[in-house]
Amino acid sequence: MSDTYDFEAPPWIDDVTRHPLVTPRVKEIATRLFARFASGEYPFGTRIPAERDLADAFGDSRATIRQALEFLATYGIVARRPGSGTFVSYQRKRSSHDGRDERTSSFPAVDQLVETASPFAMNIASSILAPEMTRLATIYMSARDVADLQNQLIQLEAIVTESDTFAMLEEEFMMAIARGTHNSLIVAMYAILHEVRRHPQWASARQQALTPAKIKSIQLMFRSLYDAIERRNVETAVEIIRLYFANAHEDMIYES
Repeated sequence: MSDTYDFEAPPWIDDVTRHPLVTPRVKEIATRLFARFASGEYPFGTRIPAERDLADAFGDSRATIRQALEFLATYGIVARRPGSGTFVSYQRKRSSHDGRDERTSSFPAVDQLVETASPFAMNIASSILAPEMTRLATIYMSARDVADLQNQLIQLEAIVTESDTFAMLEEEFMMAIARGTHNSLIVAMYAILHEVRRHPQWASARQQALTPAKIKSIQLMFRSLYDAIERRNVETAVEIIRLYFANAHEDMIYES
């Protein structure tokens, strides 16, 4: 039986406190994009088409599309990430008439996971998902996906000592690999891990572990991983990602 979802009106209908001043055309495009997110056409965690592609689709200027995306970002519908694109952060609400609501409500929210999941549990979950995610990405990444990954790597390799910036770029690099699988379920699963790691208590611990020497080591590893993905060398890419998480596990044990 297929999932059913309640129709949800755009948040700006009821909440005008964050309402930026925009033209009717901008709001119309934002509303139409929201409808696509609410319908599941673009699920949570997926990257939406580039501004130029949306401009062609809507028959409007890139400036208008940019304003519509910024409008959506104001309400947390999308997340704008420089150098990476725009991603859906909206999650559909399951229908109140769906008989499985009572069961699915037992699944913890991200905030609950942050409070209850241990670093060990996080590392185990990542080490299980990441190798298969990397294998699929190496096979299915488009030329554009690979170019995006390269851009992420260039930004990451420019960091020397800024552990907070590096930690963010490290996660964005891994999310780029997740998106490269073109599998919305894998993207959503890794997005959950990504969101947990972005929580202040997790981010702070990670930043403290990122010494200049550790940053350099990860940069070299990610360069090798990128090279393997670009060459479509599945075996090497998977071996590198396993080594990456094995090192993370050792760091966790040492720090504890």
